[in-house]
Amino acid sequence: MTATVGPHSRGARNPGSQGALRHLNQERLVEFLLANGSSTQAELARGTGLSTATVSNIVRDMAAKGVVATSPVTSSGRRALLVQLTDTGDVAVGVDFGRRHVRIALCTLGYEVIAEGEMPLALGYDVGGAMQEAAALLDRMLEAGGHDRESVLAVGIGIPGPIDRRTGTVLQGAILPEWVGVNLRDLEDTFRFPVLVDNDANLGALAEVTWGANRGVRNLIFVKIGTGIGSGLILNGLPYYGSLGITGELGHTPVAEHGVICRCGNRGCLETIASTTVMIEALSHGASAPVSTADILRRGLERDPAVLRVVGDAGTAIGQAIGNIANIINPELVLIGGPLVGLGEALLGPIRNGIQHNAIPVIAETTVVRISSLGDRAESLGAAALVIQGALAGRD
Repeated sequence: MTATVGPHSRGARNPGSQGALRHLNQERLVEFLLANGSSTQAELARGTGLSTATVSNIVRDMAAKGVVATSPVTSSGRRALLVQLTDTGDVAVGVDFGRRHVRIALCTLGYEVIAEGEMPLALGYDVGGAMQEAAALLDRMLEAGGHDRESVLAVGIGIPGPIDRRTGTVLQGAILPEWVGVNLRDLEDTFRFPVLVDNDANLGALAEVTWGANRGVRNLIFVKIGTGIGSGLILNGLPYYGSLGITGELGHTPVAEHGVICRCGNRGCLETIASTTVMIEALSHGASAPVSTADILRRGLERDPAVLRVVGDAGTAIGQAIGNIANIINPELVLIGGPLVGLGEALLGPIRNGIQHNAIPVIAETTVVRISSLGDRAESLGAAALVIQGALAGRD
């Protein structure tokens, strides 16, 4: 099995190409089978809106790959072909490295989550050591589930930083500087599996349209608000990666002309006025003890006026940046993720206001803004989805 840089074999496709269209149609069939169980080809055509010829061709391809099994039946007095998802025994692995954690999800080709695990990581952790710990956790999870290593298709890995798709290398600007320079080969050597790697916000977006309550949404912005502020884009049903794979760097959008210098080298970036780090600094002035993200969440739910003001200012700035993007891509949906989503409308309200101030009225009125449906599982599930989709597409 050949290792790839990850989403980029998929992201490099022309969204209007026949391969991309076939892949999207295949996902629709899988989703229908997951929701409705075994179905005839005629039922699949009616349920997905695809033509009977398209369904027949996709089912034949999926059956050849062992993803579905078919059997002749009689339906309404006529001969028909029953289609059902099969358990091939193959395992897709999704790994999410965060600032203080690693999460792992094991999934089947039929998009069934069969195991999830996580472990804490020390702040400023050694990346090599963290990769070893994650690989050991994965080995324990595989053993506990009775899965041998040969059953693993690949390991999808989400990293909090921009990734150059030409080399699979984490670039300067990662929220965790320890990751800068780490590349695909390092990860493969540690995990001893083929590896696909992508930015965590991109994977959050992919997860939302694959696993979450937002399956089927074709134009979406997923915004993760934390120590950094990143976004993932789904355009015309596919993740968008641009030329180099470096997209969605919302946190490095300049919003304050005379603001402070950002770690990226620019001045007045959104991250310098709206990240959780900045919120913590603002609320720590005069405080008797250090303020944490958990404190912001707790005090915000208690309607602490200082917290609500800080969160409100940050949310408005984030909304303004989103509004600029919305004017260009006209999304159906904006999803907010990250550790502060528990604040609900205290965070969403200012974001919506910011969008309204910067987006043209018809876009502001028709763009839905809500909380991520997957919470802190989004990135690991997105990484697993990357592997599943690569397998279903035959890595073409």
